[in-house]
Amino acid sequence: MKQPVPKVAVPRLTVYLQCLEDLPHGVTRVSSEELAARAGVNSAKVRKDLSYLGSYGVRGVGYDAAHLRFQIRRELGLTREWPLVIVGVGNLGRALANYGGFAQRNFRVAGVFDDDPNKVGTRVGEHRVEPLAALAAAVVERGARIGVITTPAEAAQRVADLLAGAGVASILNFAPTVVRVPAHVQVRRVDFSTELQVLAFHLHQASMGPAGGDPSPDLPS
Repeated sequence: MKQPVPKVAVPRLTVYLQCLEDLPHGVTRVSSEELAARAGVNSAKVRKDLSYLGSYGVRGVGYDAAHLRFQIRRELGLTREWPLVIVGVGNLGRALANYGGFAQRNFRVAGVFDDDPNKVGTRVGEHRVEPLAALAAAVVERGARIGVITTPAEAAQRVADLLAGAGVASILNFAPTVVRVPAHVQVRRVDFSTELQVLAFHLHQASMGPAGGDPSPDLPS
């Protein structure tokens, strides 16, 4: 009986999928060692993660790359279409609405929304910006299961409430704030400033050297 994929392994599966799709044209097989090197993990972890899919490589032969791509896509739910709505038509919202990579992963932008009357009715690529008041009905009518929040921080909670109330099951939050949602709604937060702070931490730790001493401590003169 196939074991369920642990939640901690899901982000790695997305990386493996990208690595498989980046293989040179004509490459039909890949070893766990090669996939591990491309993904930046150890080969034992790759084999363990792929075993949850029921996929086992053959020693000296490896994995069939096309079949492995299919297995990962199926496990991630990428063999069906997922309609999504984008709320917030700033620079990021516009960029996401025009992003062609969504279709490659079976995500379809089903609507773009904003509460700014100067933006409502304008076009973002092939989408006409709709008023926030129309969001709940659009989510239901178009079967949107994912909501993408690209609003300023102060508007994010209101949008999250509207999305959850309309039946959206998953939210991708780009707003620089934490939103509260019912337990059945999954939220993934993407905060660029947080990621930069993490990078700054690693840079700072590296600058301190192996002994842990900061060669140039930030002390007032």
